[in-house]
Amino acid sequence: MKAAVVRVFVARHGETTWNLAGRYQGRLESELSPLGVRQARALATAMSEQRLGCVVSSPLVRCTATARPTADRQNVPLEIDERLTEIAHGTWEGRLREEIAENDPERYRMWRHDPAHVRFERGESIAEVLERWRAFAASFRPRTPALVVTHDAVIRVAIVAAKGLGLEAFWNGRVENGAYSEFDVTAAGWSLLRENVADHLGPLRASTEGQAL
Repeated sequence: MKAAVVRVFVARHGETTWNLAGRYQGRLESELSPLGVRQARALATAMSEQRLGCVVSSPLVRCTATARPTADRQNVPLEIDERLTEIAHGTWEGRLREEIAENDPERYRMWRHDPAHVRFERGESIAEVLERWRAFAASFRPRTPALVVTHDAVIRVAIVAAKGLGLEAFWNGRVENGAYSEFDVTAAGWSLLRENVADHLGPLRASTEGQAL
């Protein structure tokens, strides 16, 4: 018998006011910007081509606000999973990228160039985020297509894991606000089909150059 294959879309939340400012968010709350609200609606329109059985989100409001339009349009419950929460940036949270580069230059340099060896003060490492993702992926077995809305770091480790790469590949590729990656999920695991799909955003694509990621 052929193994059941279920399509899962893993999306990053829409742009936030802190993304726009270049401020590290981590576990702190920040609201969607006006552009982020429109990105969430565009994602819901893109997902309307699918018959989703569930929508699962990080508990942070930037993700639930991104996921809610899709859940409402498809008339499915919005489920929350703590394991999808963004990496804990610890003492960086709430601070501007430029401020951190000036006051914590060595850790900032390592984060940009050698992220696998960074653990944030009073925060997490990407290895710990990968552990959380693996726990979620092992237990999440939908029977129908599903949307998962989460964060930059979580999506990056999910892609790295699906490709069988090491965490030194963490910064490879782009993870845009409101874009999604597409996976096939079977009992054997998660296979990556496409990453950073952003066609549905059109002119709503946000620049990531000034963001604190």
